[in-house]
Amino acid sequence: MQQLIDEDALQKWRQAGRIAAECREWAREHVRPGVRLAHVLETVEAMMRERGAEPAFPAQTSRNHIAAHYCSPPDDATMYAEGDCVKVDFGVHVDGWVADTATTIDLSSDGRWGKLIQASADALKAAIATAGPGVAVGEIGAAIERTITAAGFEPVRNLTGHGVNRWKVHTPPQIPNYAERGGGKLRAGQVIAIEPFASTGRGYIKERGKSEVFMMVAPPKSAKGLDRDVLKAIEGWRGLPIARRYFTHLDEELVETALSKLAKQGSLMRFPPLVEDEGVMVAQTEHSMLITEHGVEVLTA
Repeated sequence: MQQLIDEDALQKWRQAGRIAAECREWAREHVRPGVRLAHVLETVEAMMRERGAEPAFPAQTSRNHIAAHYCSPPDDATMYAEGDCVKVDFGVHVDGWVADTATTIDLSSDGRWGKLIQASADALKAAIATAGPGVAVGEIGAAIERTITAAGFEPVRNLTGHGVNRWKVHTPPQIPNYAERGGGKLRAGQVIAIEPFASTGRGYIKERGKSEVFMMVAPPKSAKGLDRDVLKAIEGWRGLPIARRYFTHLDEELVETALSKLAKQGSLMRFPPLVEDEGVMVAQTEHSMLITEHGVEVLTA
């Protein structure tokens, strides 16, 4: 984004940020042992709609060594358990203007994940204090890395923050969680999401498990064999990420056929869960913010 945002877009971005913050704080209060994961995700998305917004991507809740991208499948009966380290991550959009936020909740009775969660939260504060026009993204990564390693943990090095824009959840620039050269500098008028991940392990994630989140990245190369209603429903999200659970009103076999065919054509991306090593715990904290002429305005505070 080369120029400052017009007032109408800015107000919609601020509205999306306020709604995201309200939903995040509701989740912090209601994620408890014995509560179904799907209840939290579905309630958060319903809250967005009650407030005049829509999900920018499916609400997700990843536990323990799963760093990101766990999204409840249809009829998910999984419940939070005592001792879980729970991430809740979601995006909100108002007329396409996207705000992205996340928090981590310690469900242990003895507060054992408190220092890990605090390291992620403190790293986000350090990143926000560093960010501003003309600041290299590597400087932000350095602030994140210093904060997390000083607390005795490792930043997740192959996950990054990112820009957001209208109808786009991930745009340049990437905001690393460690010091690196290159990557460019921030400009006034950009909106970015910074999301430090702190890990008790090595700080590297890999893909593992069944994808429940998908995103159309190109028109279908061929509509042969694709159900018209299913394709229309998928395209109705205008390229924003979607979840399998969004299509339970349609024939399951036709939905699965469409997802498979579109993925094989290269028109649809899959997003499987992103995991650290078994037994490792990961915490995440995230805000979206506008880069102003003089610093930052945190939209999801």
